[in-house]
Amino acid sequence: MENGFKETIENQPTTNSDLLEVDCGKPASLTWQRQLNCIRKPPASFGASFKEIIHLAPLGFRLWRYTKEEEALGRTPIFDVFKKHLLTCDHGVPLGGIGAGSIGRGYRGEFQRFKLFPKVCEEGPILANQFSAFVSRPNGQKYSTVLCARSPEVPKESTGLGIESWDWNLKGEKCTYHALFPRSWTIYEGQPDPELRISCRQISPFIPHNYKQSSLPVSVFTFTLTNTGSTSADVTLLFTWANSVGGISGFSGDHFNSKMKTEDGVRGVLLQHKTANGKPPLTFAIAAKETSEVHVSECPCFLISGNSRGISAKDMWNEIKKHGSFDNFGYEECSPSEPGSSIGAAVAASLTVPSSSVRTVTFSLGWDCPEVRFGDKTYYKHYTKYYGTLGEAAANIAHDAIYEHSTWESQIESWQRPILEDKRLPDWYPVTLFNELYYLNAGGTIWTDGSPPMQSLASLGDRKFSLDKSRSHSDNATDTANQGDIAIEILERMTSKLEKAHIPLMSNAAFGTRLLQDGEENIGQFLYLEGSEYLMWNTYDVHFYSSFALLMLFPKLELSIQRDFAAAVMMHDPSKMEIMSDGKWVPRKVLGAVPHDVGLNDPWFEVNAYNLFNTDNWKDLNSKFVLQVYRDIVATGDKTFAQAVWPSVYTAMAFMDQYDSDGDGMIENQGFPDQTYDAWPVTGVSAYSGGLWVAALQAASSIACQIGDNASAAYFHMKYQKAKSVYGKLWNGSYFNYDNSDSSSSRCILADQLAGQWYARASGLMPIADDDKVRSALKKIYNFNVLKVKEGMRGAVNGMLPDGRVDMSALQSRETWAGVTYALAATMIQEGMVEMAFKTAAGAYEAAWSQEGLGYSFQTPEAWNTDDQFRSLCYMRPLAIWGMQWALTKPKLFTEEMKHGVINDSLYHKQHLGFSKVAHLLKLPSKEETSKTFLQSVTEFICRRVPI
Repeated sequence: MENGFKETIENQPTTNSDLLEVDCGKPASLTWQRQLNCIRKPPASFGASFKEIIHLAPLGFRLWRYTKEEEALGRTPIFDVFKKHLLTCDHGVPLGGIGAGSIGRGYRGEFQRFKLFPKVCEEGPILANQFSAFVSRPNGQKYSTVLCARSPEVPKESTGLGIESWDWNLKGEKCTYHALFPRSWTIYEGQPDPELRISCRQISPFIPHNYKQSSLPVSVFTFTLTNTGSTSADVTLLFTWANSVGGISGFSGDHFNSKMKTEDGVRGVLLQHKTANGKPPLTFAIAAKETSEVHVSECPCFLISGNSRGISAKDMWNEIKKHGSFDNFGYEECSPSEPGSSIGAAVAASLTVPSSSVRTVTFSLGWDCPEVRFGDKTYYKHYTKYYGTLGEAAANIAHDAIYEHSTWESQIESWQRPILEDKRLPDWYPVTLFNELYYLNAGGTIWTDGSPPMQSLASLGDRKFSLDKSRSHSDNATDTANQGDIAIEILERMTSKLEKAHIPLMSNAAFGTRLLQDGEENIGQFLYLEGSEYLMWNTYDVHFYSSFALLMLFPKLELSIQRDFAAAVMMHDPSKMEIMSDGKWVPRKVLGAVPHDVGLNDPWFEVNAYNLFNTDNWKDLNSKFVLQVYRDIVATGDKTFAQAVWPSVYTAMAFMDQYDSDGDGMIENQGFPDQTYDAWPVTGVSAYSGGLWVAALQAASSIACQIGDNASAAYFHMKYQKAKSVYGKLWNGSYFNYDNSDSSSSRCILADQLAGQWYARASGLMPIADDDKVRSALKKIYNFNVLKVKEGMRGAVNGMLPDGRVDMSALQSRETWAGVTYALAATMIQEGMVEMAFKTAAGAYEAAWSQEGLGYSFQTPEAWNTDDQFRSLCYMRPLAIWGMQWALTKPKLFTEEMKHGVINDSLYHKQHLGFSKVAHLLKLPSKEETSKTFLQSVTEFICRRVPI
């Protein structure tokens, strides 16, 4: 594929001379830092006023009823406003690559926020999951501690044999945590031995353009031990792990631990977890590398809590404390755990560190859960292309990571170091830029292998079939890798039969893989949640902001998402869904509308999980689709992609024609929150949706030019000129009005009023307004929305009245959105207002990431209000900071020279006639009509074959 990015690293052989030398014991030059004894108040969540509670009562009742109905069906509701979340501000860099599950880790040392299954987040820490250090000196001095600055609560029924018996005595004030995603470093200065410095570097395989390694569910921990004392130090580092996937799962029973097969000096333990509630099984592997200087021993099983017989957590701890290894530790053959009891495993690495010397020890944590289940559909994760689908690869994943992580680190360093060393940038910016990427790991991400879902044979119903040899099995007869494995052969036959049987079903799903041409790579399909509290996959109005991160770092995944939405545009799903705002029942998705999301409980098949409003009527989604598609075309140079999605682009533009009620070329909002600000009504021509529409018309024209459809290019260019003229009427002398109604917000200064301008400039299009007006509006926003709220230390508030007061007319008008603040800053950079841009974005940093801020690090919310209360932690939109990086780097764009001559009347009439007929057939039924009438009109049109 021709593109403006590096070719995939996994396809480029790496030689030792290509690798940067990295001292893994030394943190990067710029990092986010906290002392381990730093304890802050949890973030404060927003509360509605009494007036708002009364106003929202009907909506709240419908949401409560909807939540209960979904739960009764075994489905997950998109909002659970009644669920109590664990609020803390101690989060750090999470573990794992992309799309195979995530495990959070706090800066104080806790492993927490287990997101190993779709839609599931077990927020609390498992305190048995720890690293610990034991040190002894020749003079008899001994030191030991868990390397965590908190200790477990002692349960009332404690026998004294659990983890509470361990030495929880780390002095956090002497330890510092450094974070720069995907790496972190914890420096233990003189802890537990005052003459020993311990550095733990955590790294996960998040490597731009390296699609193989970045899909792996694994992290590596390298300890660097520096002995500053006059005597040698005997050190044992202990890695303990519970057989649990978070919450109370460790007590469900039938879990099993066993030693890993030793290979290349890598030793460890497998923890096989029999997951409850219909979720697939998962296996953890904890491992360490044995060398001539490091001895590794294992304790395959110890009892964390419960009444089962066996080695207790206290016994295990005391064995290391006394002997420094498990070599002489007698243990019985492990049997499955009993319900009500929790088991763990331990790996110990022992070594001697001579005086004034440095030694290293490497551990890894890998997990293997190849399946993703949505109802009766099963998908396989991307990493299974390299490690198989049988769920027996945890040991290999952990082993390979130990041997390959140095290459990862070199590649990560090559990516990050130039930005860290760019002296034009304020220190906070590169740190925040990289750390906001945590969301591509911890945002519930799923990355499939691109194959259609597996369904049980029962899904074939009464149809007759036979398990003949699959074509793939026949074609690969010379591949002996799996020869003799009858299970794999049978699975291949089942997969082939089910794929063929479900072809009609797949054709009605938002599967963008169907748009791939022969020879094009199927990179798989990618999902990430709108937020940890707003459960919808690939929320498109928000992806509009966050997509720059994927485009710059993993462009193939970005194109995959766009293909899915291109396929979704052409879907029509008449099944009914209830809208929470008014209680009406509407079709789930109509032809021509870009869906809000690709679903939740059955993604790609049941789109539009969002149900607060009918998003078929939203005015920003279709424009955002066209703008993202064009930006991605010119960013990658992929004209095959352009050809494949052009019908969807044309259809999406034609669908919007129904919202131009007066035929002036400009769409109008309809008096309700019909765009991404879904709690803030807008009426008539608006700065936000109108600006996006002007830019989208220009983008549609340019896409047509890219694929050689010159007539459509000229037609859309004329519509662009008309719409731009109307948009200009919103100009009031210093900025663009919120809308052209007479509402209280009509003259509101909207921070996001130039969203269309942002994308136009980012994609190499012409501006949607005159340069002097754009700069004037940006200055107005800066002076009002930014500087008039807490002296510019909170970012840009969404709405500000001309008299300098925050617009309090709606919930969202008085909020600051980090993602919008970053997008605004990106717009300023594109207009040459760089200093103003960084001052604007610095407010979002101060609120979310600074030591004196609001405690949002590694969980940046959608919003905070003027009372410093958040809404929706751990949210997608703040990835928009990569829009700033796009503006700063000015990537090469594969644009075509636009030649817009005067289109003659005859050609214009022909184009307009065709466009109008398509638009007419896509027009939503009026309140008096039904969806049946709509379908009948489409059928009649096709039958008549009216020429265009």
